[in-house]
Amino acid sequence: MTFIHRNDIIGIFARHPVAANLLMLVMLLGGVWGLSRLNVQFFPNFEVEVVVVRTLWTGANAEDVERSLTLPLEHALRNVDGLERMTSTSSQGVSVISLEFPEGTDMGAATNRVDQEVRGVRNLPSDARDPEVVHVLRYEPVARLLIHGPAERAELRHLARRVERELLDRGIARIDIQGLPDEEMAIEVPQVAQQELGLSLSAIGRRIDSLSRDAPAGTAGRDDTGRELRTIGQARSEAAFARLPLVAGRDGELVRLGDVARIERRPRPDEVQVAYRGRPAVAMVLQRSANADSLASARILQDWLAEIRPTLPPGVGITVYDETWQLIRDRIDLLLRNGAGGLLLVVGILFLFLNGRVAFWVAAGIPVSFMAALAVIYVAGGSINMISLFALIMALGIIVDDAIVVGEDALTHYQTGEHSLEAAEGGARRMLGPVMSSSLTTIAAFIPLFAVSGIIGKFLGDIPFVMVCVILASLVESFLVLPGHLRHSFHRMRHAEPGAFRQRWDAAFGRFRDGPFRDAVRWAVHHRFGTLALAFSTIVLLAGLLAGGRMGFAFFPSVPGSFIVATASFVAGTPPARVHRFIDEVEQALYRTDGELGGGLVRVAQVSYGLGYFSSARQTQKGDQFASVVVELVPNDQREVSNQAFIRHWRAKLELPPGLEYLTTTVRMGGHPGRDLEVRLSGGDPERLKQAALDLAEAIRAIPGTDSIEDDMPFGQQQLVFRLRPLGEALGLTVEEVARQLHSAFDGYLAQIFNEGDEEIEVRVMLPDGERNRLTGLEGLRLFLP
Repeated sequence: MTFIHRNDIIGIFARHPVAANLLMLVMLLGGVWGLSRLNVQFFPNFEVEVVVVRTLWTGANAEDVERSLTLPLEHALRNVDGLERMTSTSSQGVSVISLEFPEGTDMGAATNRVDQEVRGVRNLPSDARDPEVVHVLRYEPVARLLIHGPAERAELRHLARRVERELLDRGIARIDIQGLPDEEMAIEVPQVAQQELGLSLSAIGRRIDSLSRDAPAGTAGRDDTGRELRTIGQARSEAAFARLPLVAGRDGELVRLGDVARIERRPRPDEVQVAYRGRPAVAMVLQRSANADSLASARILQDWLAEIRPTLPPGVGITVYDETWQLIRDRIDLLLRNGAGGLLLVVGILFLFLNGRVAFWVAAGIPVSFMAALAVIYVAGGSINMISLFALIMALGIIVDDAIVVGEDALTHYQTGEHSLEAAEGGARRMLGPVMSSSLTTIAAFIPLFAVSGIIGKFLGDIPFVMVCVILASLVESFLVLPGHLRHSFHRMRHAEPGAFRQRWDAAFGRFRDGPFRDAVRWAVHHRFGTLALAFSTIVLLAGLLAGGRMGFAFFPSVPGSFIVATASFVAGTPPARVHRFIDEVEQALYRTDGELGGGLVRVAQVSYGLGYFSSARQTQKGDQFASVVVELVPNDQREVSNQAFIRHWRAKLELPPGLEYLTTTVRMGGHPGRDLEVRLSGGDPERLKQAALDLAEAIRAIPGTDSIEDDMPFGQQQLVFRLRPLGEALGLTVEEVARQLHSAFDGYLAQIFNEGDEEIEVRVMLPDGERNRLTGLEGLRLFLP
């Protein structure tokens, strides 16, 4: 049969001596270009279609927050256009409402719609903060820093703010700070002084607000030389507030604020504090944005650390831990090593069963296809992450099949006597249909993954996306680049004699192919029922392994980590000093356990007062009754002691004090979020919900192998409910007025807020701590009548 050359795209690239090389060069350069610009990150990019409405109401309990904040806001927000799901959490002093929208929603417009509905709510408490409406943006952690050393926490504030500014200026996208409490200017006025002056706390607060001001007053002298008028009277220190005049005394003397009040700049109550090895510390979580490169952010951190450490004051140290970027780098290196090993195996097998030259060009198609796919991934907005790398490794065996089929068919026809161009071009044409149908079948098998919705769908979407890119690049390489190279290889093979090893190997493989292999195939064809029975028995065996529990099932496997989180939760109202003493004992027991197990197991242990971790360190709870220890151990492959063994030794050294609700010690796992077993209860009655949670916890404790049981609905503090007596009503008092005076006395009257550098300082007028922190202060509290 005469071979007819066609002037289509396959024929042009097969006959043209330079076209195939140029196309291959373009694919390689495109891959280099894309690889130099692709972001390296842990997870793929995706948008979170969630808007959060957060409202603060200091001093209010969870029931008041739910009744006065959460319910009115929920009633207004349930009518937001496009809303898919709404959940809310009401806790001490804060209401948080999360609104989820369908995928693909314009979140800018959705946030504006939510903000409009929130602004329309008019019946919120007057002393509550204005609701904050925020679209949740996704950030990935890079590493954590611990700044520690000085004995006084105030000495760390300036250094922490300096570190924050420098890292943000260098390109770190976001920094969350723990252990740097917001500050207040506490003005404590005793009741005796209030009675003598005839001023309530709110009146004193209003007086301070009117005197301590930086206020512009317009422009004077426009026709001459214009001058701006203003006053610079904002007090920013204890001494400046102490000089503020309150009233003129009866004898004509001026009474200043410092004469009747104790003024102190101090951390606000209920703030989180962090310690490291018994000394105050500040924890900083460095994060990158969705468009930033994790490894580039890590280089920024490393360069900054090299510059800052020699300049630190004596006794001050910076400890880096939880370096997520190292996990990314290690996993990428592992995948690349596995991919390189697989590539070497593929190339070795090709050289065994194909001609050396043909095997070389077939193997060369793998990196060429990968590089072209990387260019397409970059143009389409993808990134290098754990999921896309997994898809690239999985595609390794798929793309090489295309080139093998084309190359083997062309080689077979060349060995039967066809011309080199005829064999190469004919092999591409003959295999175009089978290879195209095979590739489309593979693409069709992965396409349904695009239809998976939710967060898991956003993760899995990178797999079909990368597979489609690689398969399309493989088709271009197999039918446009490979035929031209095969033609030149066949032409050179005409004058090359195979080596002795190749001759012996080909002869041995020929005997195996024509002997045992052919006999096995003949037997399978002639005994078709036996072959079907063997296949069916294999399926039954696999089904039995699954049904009998011999082979477990895990949709998202968990990888044991190196982080242990211990959280202590005491009964609400427990004095903070008692909580601090116990968590300090937990920390000391940790270091004793480390020493008894050989030492060097604990890398970092961060103690947090007023902060508890729930659900394997992925959620937090704040309050004086919580405390926690976050421990980073050395990696699992560098120690012989398992996480569970370490936890058993640690807990054996602890004596649980009275008033402790629970002490959980859990390992932060990689993989799916949350704990091994989570149960969500819902209902309208909080008391019944709490009782159901307690009953369920007792039932779970009876199951062998379960521990660290916790719930995210802690008991609230005991309440003292006041009512007005007829005498109080007759004197003109109202419930609202009494509540306002009590709030000013015990929580503080917010007189003003001023900024000083990076700090926002609240000025609060209140009773002295000695009167506020004892119940006797309530019994002796005097109220101002209208």
